[in-house]
Amino acid sequence: MSGLEKRDPWLTLSRFTAARIALGRAGGSVRTQTLLDFRLAHARAKDAVELPFDADALAAELTAAGLESARLETQARDRRTYLQRPDLGRQLEPDSRAELLAQRSNFGARDLCVVVSDGLSALAAARQAAPLLRELVPLLTQHGITLYPIFIAPYARVKLADEVGEALGARQSLILLGERPGLSSPDSLGAYVTFGPRAACSDADRNCVSNIRDDGLPYAEAASVLAELIAESGRRKLSGVALKLSAPRSVGA
Repeated sequence: MSGLEKRDPWLTLSRFTAARIALGRAGGSVRTQTLLDFRLAHARAKDAVELPFDADALAAELTAAGLESARLETQARDRRTYLQRPDLGRQLEPDSRAELLAQRSNFGARDLCVVVSDGLSALAAARQAAPLLRELVPLLTQHGITLYPIFIAPYARVKLADEVGEALGARQSLILLGERPGLSSPDSLGAYVTFGPRAACSDADRNCVSNIRDDGLPYAEAASVLAELIAESGRRKLSGVALKLSAPRSVGA
């Protein structure tokens, strides 16, 4: 331990977290390096929000992993509209909804529909969605949970999964999408589970697993938590504030 670290133990702690601690001062101002680091983090967060979402590349990754996928469109037709009109990201584009309803009988009755979207961070969906699903789908299969194709829906909000699930008659829904970027986490993926998805569902009817990324909740742990959550939700026939897992095995809490 250096002499400086002995005088300021926060410097030692800063090695173990991306949180903005032990920033130091230069007189009455922040240090130049601290300011530059902040500006870089802020720029990365903005880029994550504005970065285009390559749905075709994600579909190719899923295909390579042996997972079937299909495209859906929301009523938000571009990134700016999506950011300015959150309501349009919660609704399927009419033709997309009609196609989904037409396919319902072909799919038959299944347990879980999974939707993947860029949300507020295309970077998160691009980096985390496919690796997470590679871990998650086998665990769901072990629980006997049947899945529809993975639906890729650019410019979606969380509630879109309610409309998709209701249109299909799915027992449960799971939507994976990029979370609002933070200064130390521009690529964090969120997962939202709902039992009995329908238009009347609210945020209180969902369970969320967040901060899925290399420097947050690793894929294997996130998949384990989600598989247990989805299985328990299906067994109890509920989700949201009524469903709590007291000690997920994957985190040993």
